[in-house]
Amino acid sequence: MAGNSAVPTSELTLLTEKTPSAMVVRCSGQINSNTTDLLKATVRSLMLENQAVVLDLGNVRYVDSSGLGALVGLYISSRHTSCSLKLRNVTDRLKEPLNITRLTQFFEGS
Repeated sequence: MAGNSAVPTSELTLLTEKTPSAMVVRCSGQINSNTTDLLKATVRSLMLENQAVVLDLGNVRYVDSSGLGALVGLYISSRHTSCSLKLRNVTDRLKEPLNITRLTQFFEGS
């Protein structure tokens, strides 16, 4: 995926941007059971083409247990593809469930 592209749903929008060091995925909306398939498919395809993927979560309003599961799945996929996966702009609202579940330890730069 070269350049900028947006993939909207009613609940989640993903905007990708290639930088010199990584592919950045700017997420807006909610990461929940309705949107995890889109997130996983988009990010996994980017992992195959890039050495580093950054999920910018600054505009994510809500993550449910399915969303947390999707982040774990993406982390595992990143290990299998030798791709670095980082979280950026994690809001206080999202830090709490990540800290409670101790998932922050798996994401570099979180």
